[in-house]
Formats: sequence, structure tokens, C-alpha cells
Amino acid sequence: MDFGIRRPEMDTTLLFADVSRISPGFQVSIVSDLRLADYFSLRFLPGITFGQRTIQYYNNDSIRSYSGNDMELESNYLDFPLLVKYKSKRVNNYAPYLIAGSSVRYDLAARRRINTTGDTDRRLRPVDIYFEFGFGIDYYLKYFKFSTELKLSAGLRDIWINDDAKYEGAEIESIDRLNSYLVMLCFHFE
Repeated sequence: MDFGIRRPEMDTTLLFADVSRISPGFQVSIVSDLRLADYFSLRFLPGITFGQRTIQYYNNDSIRSYSGNDMELESNYLDFPLLVKYKSKRVNNYAPYLIAGSSVRYDLAARRRINTTGDTDRRLRPVDIYFEFGFGIDYYLKYFKFSTELKLSAGLRDIWINDDAKYEGAEIESIDRLNSYLVMLCFHFE
């Protein structure tokens, strides 16, 4: 899980916000597959995802870490992806495929207040729409089909709630827009 952070154009702060540590997460989904043609299928994989990201602050004039508090942002997503799968012709017991589509994710932890320092806190928007694409390989075993898949999900909406009139501070002013990104290594059992 990662964030794409955009700074304000007229940045007067001395802080640079970045997610310098990538944290792993965990996802559990149910596979629903509708065959449209010989090599195309429509997939719906509702599930739940758990993860965490930490936004760290750095001084612009040095590489040293800022002495303030970092923001730890937990995310517990209800995930509703609708994807189109295009697979190649089966060769022996495997078939590579491409996957693309979109997903709606609802973050159950987004409404929780994020305490950055003693007097400022922030919230994220709970609903985001993602564009997803990836590739994988189906392995046909004796009793089931096993698939490995690598997928990138890019959030399209700004999920940062800007209440600058209510909250002020170098941490708050150093972020203008926040987009969510997820890289997923998936294992499917069908």
C-alpha cells in the first residue's frame, strides 16, 4: 500500500511528506467468474483488505527526519472489483492472462480521526474508485485451478479531507492531494 502525495503549489512549509516505508497488507476475496467468450470472462471478486501506511515528514533543507509525529493511517477496505479477464489458449496445464477493470473500495477506518500532533487531527474520505490492471497465470491441477496474479490498483479520487480553516500546522499544510495505490500479489483457488 502506498500514497501518491501532491504538495501545494504555493508551499510555505519547510516539511516534505512522503511514504518512505511500504507496509504489506492482507486480502481475502471470493471469486465469481462469468465466461463471456472462449478467452474472455467477467470477474467479480468482493473481499476485505487490511493494511497500514505511514506518512513521514522530512525537512526540505536536509535529509534528516522531522522530529514531529508521523501519521499512521490504517486502512480496512471493503473491496468490490469488476474486472475483465483475457486469457490465452491453454498450453499443457497453464494459461497466462491479462486483467483490467475498476473497483470501488470503502475504507472502514477512514472516518477515524488521525492524531498527528497534540492539537491537529485529519480524516480521509472513505469511498474511492480504483483503476486496476495486471497479469497472471492459471495452473490447471488435478482437482482445482490455481492462479497467481500481480495487480496494480490506482485510486482516482483525492481522499485527503482539507479542513484548513479548522486545522493548521506544518504537517497539514504540506499535503494538498492524496491518492491511494495498491500493488497486490494474489493467489486464487478455483
